[in-house]
Amino acid sequence: MSRRPDADVPPGLLLVDKAGGMTSHDVVARARRVLSVRKVGHAGTLDPMATGLLVLGVGAATRLLGYVGGHDKTYEATIRLGQSTVTDDREGEVLTTSSTAHLGDDAVVAALATQTGPLQQVPSSVSAVKVEGRRSYDRVRAGEAVELAARSVTVHRLDVRDIRRPQPELIDVDVTVACTAGTYIRAIARDAGAALGVGGHLTALRRIASGPFSVERAAPVEEAGAALAAGGGDGFLPLTQAATSVFPTRQVTVEEARALSYGQRIPATGTPGPHAAVDPDGRLVALLEDSGTAARVAVGFPPGGAVAASPT
Repeated sequence: MSRRPDADVPPGLLLVDKAGGMTSHDVVARARRVLSVRKVGHAGTLDPMATGLLVLGVGAATRLLGYVGGHDKTYEATIRLGQSTVTDDREGEVLTTSSTAHLGDDAVVAALATQTGPLQQVPSSVSAVKVEGRRSYDRVRAGEAVELAARSVTVHRLDVRDIRRPQPELIDVDVTVACTAGTYIRAIARDAGAALGVGGHLTALRRIASGPFSVERAAPVEEAGAALAAGGGDGFLPLTQAATSVFPTRQVTVEEARALSYGQRIPATGTPGPHAAVDPDGRLVALLEDSGTAARVAVGFPPGGAVAASPT
Protein backbone atom coordinates (compact mmCIF):
# COMPACT_ATOMS: atom_id res chain seq x y z
CA MET A 1 0.00 0.00 0.00
CA SER A 2 1.46 3.37 -0.99
CA ARG A 3 1.80 6.11 1.56
CA ARG A 4 -0.64 8.97 1.40
CA PRO A 5 0.19 12.52 2.49
CA ASP A 6 -0.01 12.94 6.27
CA ALA A 7 -2.34 15.90 5.68
CA ASP A 8 -4.95 13.47 4.30
CA VAL A 9 -5.19 11.70 7.68
CA PRO A 10 -7.12 13.43 10.48
CA PRO A 11 -4.72 14.33 13.32
CA GLY A 12 -5.41 12.97 16.77
CA LEU A 13 -4.31 10.64 19.52
CA LEU A 14 -4.53 6.87 19.37
CA LEU A 15 -5.13 5.21 22.73
CA VAL A 16 -3.60 1.80 22.15
CA ASP A 17 -3.95 -1.23 24.40
CA LYS A 18 -0.49 -2.66 23.77
CA ALA A 19 -0.10 -6.42 23.65
CA GLY A 20 2.76 -8.17 25.42
CA GLY A 21 5.91 -8.91 23.45
CA MET A 22 5.80 -5.70 21.42
CA THR A 23 8.13 -2.73 21.87
CA SER A 24 6.69 0.77 21.74
CA HIS A 25 8.57 1.20 18.46
CA ASP A 26 6.81 -1.91 17.11
CA VAL A 27 3.44 -0.33 17.92
CA VAL A 28 4.39 2.93 16.19
CA ALA A 29 5.59 1.02 13.12
CA ARG A 30 2.35 -0.96 13.00
CA ALA A 31 0.27 2.24 13.28
CA ARG A 32 2.23 3.74 10.37
CA ARG A 33 1.44 0.66 8.28
CA VAL A 34 -2.24 0.61 9.25
CA LEU A 35 -2.67 4.30 8.41
CA SER A 36 -0.14 4.45 5.56
CA VAL A 37 1.38 7.62 7.03
CA ARG A 38 4.79 8.55 8.37
CA LYS A 39 4.15 11.04 11.16
CA VAL A 40 3.35 8.88 14.21
CA GLY A 41 5.01 9.03 17.62
CA HIS A 42 4.40 7.81 21.17
CA ALA A 43 4.19 9.49 24.58
CA GLY A 44 6.44 7.33 26.74
CA THR A 45 7.63 3.78 26.29
CA LEU A 46 6.33 0.52 27.67
CA ASP A 47 8.64 -2.47 28.12
CA PRO A 48 7.98 -5.36 25.72
CA MET A 49 6.73 -7.47 28.67
CA ALA A 50 4.21 -4.78 29.67
CA THR A 51 0.70 -4.41 28.33
CA GLY A 52 -1.81 -1.60 28.48
CA LEU A 53 -2.13 2.04 27.57
CA LEU A 54 0.28 3.50 25.03
CA VAL A 55 -0.63 6.95 23.71
CA LEU A 56 0.28 7.63 20.07
CA GLY A 57 0.07 10.91 18.22
CA VAL A 58 -0.76 11.06 14.50
CA GLY A 59 0.04 14.03 12.29
CA ALA A 60 -0.15 17.42 14.00
CA ALA A 61 -1.12 15.70 17.26
CA THR A 62 2.49 14.53 17.66
CA ARG A 63 3.13 18.04 18.95
CA LEU A 64 0.99 17.21 21.99
CA LEU A 65 3.08 14.19 22.98
CA GLY A 66 5.72 16.07 24.90
CA TYR A 67 3.00 17.38 27.21
CA VAL A 68 1.14 14.08 27.49
CA GLY A 69 4.23 12.01 28.31
CA GLY A 70 4.98 13.95 31.48
CA HIS A 71 1.70 13.10 33.18
CA ASP A 72 1.32 10.80 36.15
CA LYS A 73 0.82 7.11 35.38
CA THR A 74 -1.12 4.27 37.02
CA TYR A 75 -0.10 0.62 36.75
CA GLU A 76 -1.26 -2.80 37.85
CA ALA A 77 1.64 -5.14 38.53
CA THR A 78 2.62 -8.45 40.07
CA ILE A 79 5.78 -8.58 42.18
CA ARG A 80 7.47 -11.91 42.89
CA LEU A 81 9.44 -12.05 46.13
CA GLY A 82 12.10 -14.70 46.60
CA GLN A 83 13.98 -14.25 43.34
CA SER A 84 16.06 -11.46 41.83
CA THR A 85 16.83 -11.25 38.11
CA VAL A 86 19.34 -9.40 35.97
CA THR A 87 16.60 -7.24 34.43
CA ASP A 88 14.43 -6.89 37.57
CA ASP A 89 11.61 -8.58 35.64
CA ARG A 90 10.65 -12.07 34.51
CA GLU A 91 12.53 -11.79 31.20
CA GLY A 92 15.95 -11.75 32.83
CA GLU A 93 18.15 -14.55 34.13
CA VAL A 94 17.55 -15.43 37.78
CA LEU A 95 20.47 -14.19 39.89
CA THR A 96 19.45 -15.24 43.40
CA THR A 97 16.79 -17.40 45.04
CA SER A 98 15.86 -17.09 48.73
CA SER A 99 13.07 -18.62 50.76
CA THR A 100 10.20 -16.35 51.76
CA ALA A 101 8.67 -18.96 54.10
CA HIS A 102 9.50 -16.84 57.15
CA LEU A 103 7.75 -13.72 55.82
CA GLY A 104 4.22 -12.90 56.91
CA ASP A 105 1.82 -10.75 54.93
CA ASP A 106 2.31 -7.82 57.31
CA ALA A 107 6.04 -7.75 56.60
CA VAL A 108 5.39 -7.74 52.87
CA VAL A 109 2.90 -4.88 53.13
CA ALA A 110 5.29 -2.90 55.33
CA ALA A 111 8.18 -3.32 52.89
CA LEU A 112 6.05 -2.12 49.99
CA ALA A 113 4.85 0.84 52.04
CA THR A 114 8.46 2.09 52.15
CA GLN A 115 8.29 2.38 48.33
CA THR A 116 5.81 5.26 48.50
CA GLY A 117 6.26 9.01 48.64
CA PRO A 118 9.31 10.85 47.24
CA LEU A 119 12.01 8.33 46.32
CA GLN A 120 15.54 8.38 44.99
CA GLN A 121 15.19 5.49 42.57
CA VAL A 122 18.02 3.82 40.66
CA PRO A 123 16.76 2.52 37.29
CA SER A 124 17.56 -1.02 36.25
CA SER A 125 20.86 -1.19 34.36
CA VAL A 126 18.91 -2.98 31.62
CA SER A 127 16.81 0.08 30.81
CA ALA A 128 16.51 2.66 28.06
CA VAL A 129 18.32 5.35 30.06
CA LYS A 130 21.13 6.84 27.98
CA VAL A 131 24.70 6.81 29.29
CA GLU A 132 27.03 9.03 27.25
CA GLY A 133 24.72 8.77 24.25
CA ARG A 134 24.13 5.00 24.37
CA ARG A 135 21.21 3.10 25.88
CA SER A 136 22.12 1.46 29.16
CA TYR A 137 20.79 -1.92 28.00
CA ASP A 138 23.08 -1.78 24.93
CA ARG A 139 26.09 -1.23 27.18
CA VAL A 140 25.08 -4.11 29.46
CA ARG A 141 24.61 -6.44 26.48
CA ALA A 142 28.08 -5.43 25.28
CA GLY A 143 29.51 -6.67 28.57
CA GLU A 144 29.96 -3.31 30.29
CA ALA A 145 29.22 -2.78 33.97
CA VAL A 146 26.72 0.07 34.22
CA GLU A 147 25.74 1.95 37.36
CA LEU A 148 22.99 4.49 36.80
CA ALA A 149 22.46 7.57 38.92
CA ALA A 150 19.43 7.74 41.19
CA ARG A 151 16.58 9.92 40.03
CA SER A 152 13.82 11.67 41.94
CA VAL A 153 10.38 10.09 41.51
CA THR A 154 7.21 10.06 43.56
CA VAL A 155 4.93 7.11 44.20
CA HIS A 156 1.61 8.68 45.15
CA ARG A 157 -0.08 5.42 46.05
CA LEU A 158 0.79 1.73 46.24
CA ASP A 159 -2.19 -0.49 47.02
CA VAL A 160 -1.69 -4.19 47.76
CA ARG A 161 -4.59 -6.03 46.14
CA ASP A 162 -3.61 -9.65 46.81
CA ILE A 163 -0.82 -11.76 48.31
CA ARG A 164 -0.37 -15.34 47.12
CA ARG A 165 2.12 -18.15 47.66
CA PRO A 166 2.41 -20.08 44.37
CA GLN A 167 5.19 -22.14 45.93
CA PRO A 168 6.17 -22.52 49.60
CA GLU A 169 9.29 -20.38 49.08
CA LEU A 170 7.86 -17.69 46.78
CA ILE A 171 5.37 -14.86 47.28
CA ASP A 172 3.43 -13.07 44.51
CA VAL A 173 1.96 -9.67 45.32
CA ASP A 174 -0.60 -7.89 43.10
CA VAL A 175 -0.35 -4.12 43.44
CA THR A 176 -1.74 -0.93 41.93
CA VAL A 177 0.78 1.91 41.68
CA ALA A 178 0.09 5.58 40.94
CA CYS A 179 3.29 7.49 40.31
CA THR A 180 5.06 10.27 38.47
CA ALA A 181 6.37 9.80 34.95
CA GLY A 182 9.77 8.13 34.90
CA THR A 183 9.07 5.79 37.83
CA TYR A 184 10.31 2.23 37.30
CA ILE A 185 7.89 -0.34 38.71
CA ARG A 186 10.63 -2.94 38.21
CA ALA A 187 12.78 -0.97 40.64
CA ILE A 188 10.00 -1.01 43.24
CA ALA A 189 9.91 -4.81 43.00
CA ARG A 190 13.71 -5.03 43.22
CA ASP A 191 14.02 -2.63 46.15
CA ALA A 192 11.16 -4.13 48.17
CA GLY A 193 12.70 -7.58 47.72
CA ALA A 194 16.11 -6.28 48.77
CA ALA A 195 14.63 -4.64 51.88
CA LEU A 196 13.12 -8.01 52.85
CA GLY A 197 16.41 -9.79 52.16
CA VAL A 198 14.90 -12.20 49.64
CA GLY A 199 15.12 -10.41 46.29
CA GLY A 200 12.27 -9.42 44.06
CA HIS A 201 11.31 -8.88 40.46
CA LEU A 202 8.31 -8.01 38.32
CA THR A 203 6.30 -10.77 36.64
CA ALA A 204 3.46 -8.69 35.15
CA LEU A 205 2.92 -5.01 34.35
CA ARG A 206 -0.08 -3.24 32.85
CA ARG A 207 -0.44 0.52 32.44
CA ILE A 208 -4.06 1.46 33.05
CA ALA A 209 -3.87 5.26 32.97
CA SER A 210 -1.68 8.10 31.76
CA GLY A 211 -2.82 11.55 32.82
CA PRO A 212 -6.48 11.93 31.78
CA PHE A 213 -6.40 8.88 29.50
CA SER A 214 -7.55 5.42 30.55
CA VAL A 215 -7.00 2.00 29.06
CA GLU A 216 -10.79 1.57 29.21
CA ARG A 217 -11.00 3.82 26.13
CA ALA A 218 -8.09 2.09 24.38
CA ALA A 219 -8.10 -0.55 21.63
CA PRO A 220 -5.55 -2.73 19.84
CA VAL A 221 -3.48 -0.65 17.45
CA GLU A 222 -5.25 -1.94 14.32
CA GLU A 223 -8.68 -1.10 15.77
CA ALA A 224 -7.51 2.32 16.99
CA GLY A 225 -6.17 3.06 13.51
CA ALA A 226 -9.45 1.97 11.95
CA ALA A 227 -11.33 4.27 14.34
CA LEU A 228 -9.16 7.20 13.20
CA ALA A 229 -9.83 6.36 9.56
CA ALA A 230 -13.57 6.18 10.31
CA GLY A 231 -13.52 9.48 12.19
CA GLY A 232 -14.46 8.06 15.60
CA GLY A 233 -14.58 5.05 17.89
CA ASP A 234 -12.69 3.49 20.76
CA GLY A 235 -8.99 4.17 20.62
CA PHE A 236 -9.16 7.52 18.78
CA LEU A 237 -9.41 11.10 20.04
CA PRO A 238 -9.62 13.85 17.38
CA LEU A 239 -7.12 16.69 17.77
CA THR A 240 -9.40 19.18 19.55
CA GLN A 241 -10.81 16.59 21.93
CA ALA A 242 -7.30 15.31 22.65
CA ALA A 243 -6.01 18.81 23.45
CA THR A 244 -8.97 19.78 25.62
CA SER A 245 -8.60 16.50 27.53
CA VAL A 246 -5.08 17.57 28.52
CA PHE A 247 -5.32 21.37 28.82
CA PRO A 248 -7.86 23.89 30.05
CA THR A 249 -9.94 25.24 27.16
CA ARG A 250 -9.79 28.88 26.06
CA GLN A 251 -12.62 29.76 23.71
CA VAL A 252 -11.44 32.39 21.22
CA THR A 253 -13.36 34.60 18.81
CA VAL A 254 -12.99 34.47 15.04
CA GLU A 255 -10.86 37.62 15.23
CA GLU A 256 -8.62 36.17 17.96
CA ALA A 257 -8.26 32.94 16.01
CA ARG A 258 -7.18 34.90 12.94
CA ALA A 259 -4.63 36.86 14.99
CA LEU A 260 -3.23 33.66 16.47
CA SER A 261 -2.91 32.13 13.00
CA TYR A 262 -0.47 34.98 12.18
CA GLY A 263 1.47 34.40 15.38
CA GLN A 264 0.09 37.49 17.03
CA ARG A 265 -0.74 37.77 20.72
CA ILE A 266 -4.12 38.13 22.35
CA PRO A 267 -5.10 39.16 25.90
CA ALA A 268 -3.69 36.91 28.60
CA THR A 269 -5.67 33.93 29.80
CA GLY A 270 -4.95 34.84 33.42
CA THR A 271 -3.96 31.40 34.71
CA PRO A 272 -0.59 29.64 34.37
CA GLY A 273 0.20 26.78 32.03
CA PRO A 274 -0.77 25.95 28.46
CA HIS A 275 -4.35 26.41 27.31
CA ALA A 276 -6.07 24.92 24.26
CA ALA A 277 -7.40 27.79 22.14
CA VAL A 278 -10.56 26.62 20.36
CA ASP A 279 -12.41 28.72 17.78
CA PRO A 280 -16.23 29.03 17.43
CA ASP A 281 -16.26 26.07 14.99
CA GLY A 282 -14.62 23.81 17.58
CA ARG A 283 -11.23 23.73 15.82
CA LEU A 284 -8.00 23.71 17.82
CA VAL A 285 -6.16 26.88 16.84
CA ALA A 286 -3.14 26.80 19.14
CA LEU A 287 -1.71 26.01 22.53
CA LEU A 288 -1.39 29.32 24.36
CA GLU A 289 0.80 30.39 27.24
CA ASP A 290 0.63 33.72 29.06
CA SER A 291 3.58 36.08 28.73
CA GLY A 292 2.90 39.11 30.87
CA THR A 293 -0.35 40.77 29.88
CA ALA A 294 -0.67 38.77 26.66
CA ALA A 295 -1.07 35.15 25.61
CA ARG A 296 1.36 33.90 22.98
CA VAL A 297 1.22 30.90 20.67
CA ALA A 298 3.33 28.02 22.01
CA VAL A 299 2.25 25.65 19.23
CA GLY A 300 -0.01 26.66 16.35
CA PHE A 301 -2.36 24.37 14.43
CA PRO A 302 -3.17 26.04 11.08
CA PRO A 303 -6.18 24.56 9.26
CA GLY A 304 -4.96 21.93 6.82
CA GLY A 305 -1.38 23.09 7.15
CA ALA A 306 1.84 22.33 8.96
CA VAL A 307 2.07 22.79 12.69
CA ALA A 308 3.91 25.94 13.63
CA ALA A 309 5.66 27.00 16.81
CA SER A 310 5.78 30.73 17.39
CA PRO A 311 8.93 32.65 18.29
CA THR A 312 9.21 33.23 22.03
